[in-house]
Amino acid sequence: MIFNSLQFFLFFVVVTTLYFLLPHRYRWMLLLASSCYFYMVFIPIYILILGFTIVIDYFAGILIEKTEGATKKKLLILSLVTNIGVLSFFKYYNFLNHNLSVLIHSIGYQSPIPHLDILLPLGLSFHTFQAMSYNIEVYRGKQKAERHFGIYALYVMFYPQLVAGPIERPQNLIHQFYEKHEFDYDRIVEGLKLMLWGFFMKLVIADRLAIYVNAVFDNTWQHSGKTYALAIFFFSFQIYCDFAGYSNIAIGAAKVMGFKLMTNFNRPYFSRTISEFWRRWHISLSSWFRDYLYKSLGANRISVTRWYLNLLFVFIIVGLWHGANWTYIVFGALNGFYIIFAIVTSKWRKKLNKLVFLDRFPKLNNVLQIVVTYLLVCFAGIFFRANSVIDSFHIAKNVLLFSGDLFVDKSTLSYSFTALAILLLIEFKEEYYLHSPLPFKTNHWLQEHLAYSVLIILILVLGVFDGGQVIYFQF
Repeated sequence: MIFNSLQFFLFFVVVTTLYFLLPHRYRWMLLLASSCYFYMVFIPIYILILGFTIVIDYFAGILIEKTEGATKKKLLILSLVTNIGVLSFFKYYNFLNHNLSVLIHSIGYQSPIPHLDILLPLGLSFHTFQAMSYNIEVYRGKQKAERHFGIYALYVMFYPQLVAGPIERPQNLIHQFYEKHEFDYDRIVEGLKLMLWGFFMKLVIADRLAIYVNAVFDNTWQHSGKTYALAIFFFSFQIYCDFAGYSNIAIGAAKVMGFKLMTNFNRPYFSRTISEFWRRWHISLSSWFRDYLYKSLGANRISVTRWYLNLLFVFIIVGLWHGANWTYIVFGALNGFYIIFAIVTSKWRKKLNKLVFLDRFPKLNNVLQIVVTYLLVCFAGIFFRANSVIDSFHIAKNVLLFSGDLFVDKSTLSYSFTALAILLLIEFKEEYYLHSPLPFKTNHWLQEHLAYSVLIILILVLGVFDGGQVIYFQF
């Protein structure tokens, strides 16, 4: 079930209404049953895969808490291997098999390993990582093993963030299923407003931009450098509004019922460095890799060479998490290179700033840093969006040449730039003045509600209601 559908609207209304009508002790059953239904709308049989990993991790968590020493570590490894094994089979089997077949064929042999027609279960990477964080936290002694099987299953399957996050930690979410959430009008209104802003980002911006972006990237060799440049610019906001919009809907839907999910985006295009960008972009994923992989490898407490290699390795894994394609690996490696390059050249850049007197104009310096960071993000985005590495280099070369005529779709461009202007004005206000997750927060009741009324009209008039599922569902 996708959020931008009439089916979800009806589902949300019914589930939320029943949630507040039911006694507290039955609410977890409603949420678990509705979450199962929500997931089974896609491919019903795949609920068995989710159920298998839930059972394994539930008992693994209890055993990890009860044991000590080497046995405890082996149980954690077993749990992680099970989760990663399931993820790897569905997500990477055919990718690895294809590359192995090419390698074997290059030396004159045929690979005996068959290609399998398997579909990636929606959101597998998200709930797999959420499940792994649970047993890692139990192993570290920061979370008690959950004895209530239904509550643990709900932690993994909670429908608002089941298929595209945020990737929650057990310390933040599990205890909330035990708490009684009363009907709170102000909280419900805030949740609905956040959902409304999410629908605007998804339907009016992301899906509108997708029309132009898909037309260009799905016909890569038929366009000019100027067209590629505009498509990349549009894609940077398409993927941001698509995923951040989903996150806002998820966080808002949970908030209506009284649950607090972590913030997943914090206006990332106002970042001044790539490191800051990753602290603002898909926060639940970047913090997951920071806490469970990067720090486990030694973080910056090791030799400089190993530190750089670890950074590169972590970002390659981040890229691979996004998809089974060499384009994602290059995307991850490129971001790792950005950060390593920034560390290596830090002192030189400070000296250069003094030499050209930029240190005397901090606001101008900040603007330049934001622009450079955004351009670097856009360049890496070429590899994220392109269908192949060959296509990526072709696009990158033509963008740098900036030649040819611009492909123009007047209606799409006018609507897109109007929506982007609204987004940027609101995010500018949020970044430097408002500091609120709600876009139209004000002390003037009438002004605020008029703004949301206009937002509803814009969604109905400019929204693309056949734009399909969220991009990150495929990850």
